[in-house]
Amino acid sequence: MSPNDPSLRSFVDVPRDSDFPIQNLPYGVFSTRSDPRERPGVAIGGFILDLATISDAGLLPEAGETLKRAPLNAFISLDTRARSRTRARISALLRHDNPQLRDNTALRARALIPQREAVMHMPIHVEGYTDFYSSREHATNVGLMFRDKANPLLPNWLHVPIGYNGRASTVVVSGEPIRRPVGQVIEPGSATPVLSATRKLDFELEMGAVVGRSTRIGETLSTEEAQDAIFGFVLLNDWSARDIQNWEYVPLGPFQSKIFGTTISPWIVTAEALEPFRVPGPVQDPQPLPHLQEREPRNYDIRLEVALTPAGAKTSSIICRTNFSFMYWSTAQQIAHHAACGCAMRVCDLIGSGTISGAEKNQYGSLLELSWNGSRPLVLKDGSSRSFLADGDTVTIRGYARTEGYRIGFGEASGIILPAALRKEWAAVA
Repeated sequence: MSPNDPSLRSFVDVPRDSDFPIQNLPYGVFSTRSDPRERPGVAIGGFILDLATISDAGLLPEAGETLKRAPLNAFISLDTRARSRTRARISALLRHDNPQLRDNTALRARALIPQREAVMHMPIHVEGYTDFYSSREHATNVGLMFRDKANPLLPNWLHVPIGYNGRASTVVVSGEPIRRPVGQVIEPGSATPVLSATRKLDFELEMGAVVGRSTRIGETLSTEEAQDAIFGFVLLNDWSARDIQNWEYVPLGPFQSKIFGTTISPWIVTAEALEPFRVPGPVQDPQPLPHLQEREPRNYDIRLEVALTPAGAKTSSIICRTNFSFMYWSTAQQIAHHAACGCAMRVCDLIGSGTISGAEKNQYGSLLELSWNGSRPLVLKDGSSRSFLADGDTVTIRGYARTEGYRIGFGEASGIILPAALRKEWAAVA
């Protein structure tokens, strides 16, 4: 039986609205107070199946030693068929009608860990991080604000997935705080920059793809091969400092305004689990060049939302609801373009989708758009307002795909803003 079969049930009690039914089985890395080793697991309902324990018991032979240690890079390096068979094996072990784990009381007690008792860690060592700019609505909004209202998209945007190299060193897992960055900004009415903590700190709602195949320098990928090279997806927040970005991005694009922090969710939902949710993306006109053309739907119907919780507030405000399916350039097209020049791809490269915005105002995936660069502040549930993020604010991204009988969720990607650490001897502006 396919691990995606809607009729599957687990002997683990899974609430109907859980992100983690047996059809999902996302991979992560966790530890507990009683066992501080970082080790792989999969989420099932409110529990984590300890894959190191299951592997030690000899129940995951396809994975060999790869699921006995963290991070998940070694497992993701296995070929697609071995990974698929391992997922099917985990699914079979968790089925309601399979006694192998269900009736092994001692093993089950060691292997099923309540999520509330676990600490989640980075699931992978990120080899490289590339962020794209692939929402037509987002790119149009930015163009309207800062460039040419008559022609908000640059001439290349409809022909090539625009991207830039980020920093793998500052990708962190959900729950890690983000310190307000410091950089050069231009004060109103001045032509000379000063060093300052950003006053326009923003989130960017994105999805991240984890690459599951390495290529050699000079090797290229078709969009079909690029799709097969996707191991899975995480939620991603590419935090941004808009005032630093505005000063630095010409001529080579963003740098310090983006590289200070990127937050991902701890669970990697496999591309295999998301197969039932593939949908066509927007019509691409003009037609892409042959190496970027697609013969089948490669976008995903994943519902996304962003919650903002001010410091000390008891309630959060949902400030954005959008969908991953809105993206003009698919992840497969992004990876195919990435490799088209002969750039070598590595297992556990992270590919950021770019900010995900829709056509409606409540679908905008950044505060830059939601507040229209501060000209329309958002009023939150507690009565406070925001144009950009304040110290102590917490931003939480959630997402899921739904079909009849179950939903495939990602958990959340969350981070709190800490005050800037601006050295006194450098501070031109407090």
